[in-house]
Amino acid sequence: MFDSAQPMHFSGGIYRDCGGQGQAVIDPGTLEIVGYIAETGAEECAAALADARAAQRGWARLDAKTRATILHRVASRIEAADMRRCAELMSRETGKPYPDAIGELANCAGVFRYFAEMARDEAGKVAGSTQAGSFQFARYEALGLSVHIMPFNFPILLMCWTVAASLAAGNGCIVKPAPVASLCTLDFMQVFADLPAGLIACLPGGAELGTALIASKLTHAVAFTGSVAAGKSVAMAAAAQMKPAVIEAGGSDPFIVTAFAPLEVAAAGAVTAAFHLTGQVCTSAERFFVQDEVHDEFLALFAERTRRLRVGNGLEKSEIGPLISEVARAKVIRLVDDALAKGATLVTGGRIPPEHPVGWFYEPTILTGCTPDMAIMQEECFGPVAAVCRVRDLDEAIEKANDSPFGLGASIFTTSLEEAMEAAERLESGMVWVNNPLIDNDALPFGGWKQSGLGRELSKLGLDVFRRSKMVVIDHRPQIQGWWYPYPDEWFYEEAGRKHV
Repeated sequence: MFDSAQPMHFSGGIYRDCGGQGQAVIDPGTLEIVGYIAETGAEECAAALADARAAQRGWARLDAKTRATILHRVASRIEAADMRRCAELMSRETGKPYPDAIGELANCAGVFRYFAEMARDEAGKVAGSTQAGSFQFARYEALGLSVHIMPFNFPILLMCWTVAASLAAGNGCIVKPAPVASLCTLDFMQVFADLPAGLIACLPGGAELGTALIASKLTHAVAFTGSVAAGKSVAMAAAAQMKPAVIEAGGSDPFIVTAFAPLEVAAAGAVTAAFHLTGQVCTSAERFFVQDEVHDEFLALFAERTRRLRVGNGLEKSEIGPLISEVARAKVIRLVDDALAKGATLVTGGRIPPEHPVGWFYEPTILTGCTPDMAIMQEECFGPVAAVCRVRDLDEAIEKANDSPFGLGASIFTTSLEEAMEAAERLESGMVWVNNPLIDNDALPFGGWKQSGLGRELSKLGLDVFRRSKMVVIDHRPQIQGWWYPYPDEWFYEEAGRKHV
């Protein structure tokens, strides 16, 4: 049984007490202690890897139907479990509003069912033969063990996206949760009771542990979600070991409002796109490009809806929780101050809420008159700030939206089919949302362009990350082929050349 008051890790199918008091996990809204975690030691890590590898060999030998049946049991456990304790831990660790925490957990079962059936349905390809009498095909096989380095903002859902795919492919999984979201992740491990003991492990720790897991000869693939800087480090470390990696490294998503936009809908969508989870979502809308004809009306509607949002800790009635840390809030303050100093206008917010002096709170903020020289237009803010720019037309909006090192997602609000299709084609991002931001789909690839990442999660592409192909050629009626050694004399240059002289 998991006890958040005792530093633990999960390996070999059981919770293991790490001993000692460990490091306190602090609620970013109240600054109270939520529980304790401990860095996984080298011996504990080695034991977990050995257990997982041993379990994985048996798991990979199972037929696809049996693996799928077990993964469906995992999904059923998630659906049947009382997730209130796990959601409460998530809220207290990360500051996430409780409805968002319980909603995240409710979305986890489906991805296990999806990948269970995807891996069962498609496990290779029969090709047209290049030689008569030969049966030629590719089969997909498990890699071994995958390492999952997780973020704090969706600590369990994003883990499930890659863990479900990896398990379905026949792998074992080593999860390294974000240090500030380890307790809820450890608590969630109970849903894996139907898996072979040891097949999945959850090992708390920091960057040093992540480096060791990537470097280990017992691991074979890496899934990472986090910052661009950390993503580059993980990608290079994986490449040095010739291990495949899927990297989701965040972004600074654009949000376009055209003259044909349904403004009430656009304003409501903007509030969610910008301020969901206090703006701490990789696909948060941060840069807003609003066409001149509707700029003022949209801004008024956007600000009115923003001012209705409630600020408070995750277990209160609030939409806007605290930022994850003092450092995170300091970055938001720096970016807002820089924009104001360079001529931006504050529409609403822009301060620490006076009613919440304790914790890392910041009011949902709208700036307008933003220009490319402002840092907030170039960096990922990852906080509750919307930077608005006035544009002449759709062409200028798309040009400015693409003027970014990031390319994760992009949103446009319009009732013009022509504009929607233009945006879908021309926006330089891995995902485009028209009139409905932040939606994902298990059956469609999730990921970014440019510095927003490598590879894809979800869909068949998300499954293929965790399996390798093997070409097989079978001649069922063995015979000596004409192109085998030794070659006929007439094939050699000396003989063939004489005939052409």
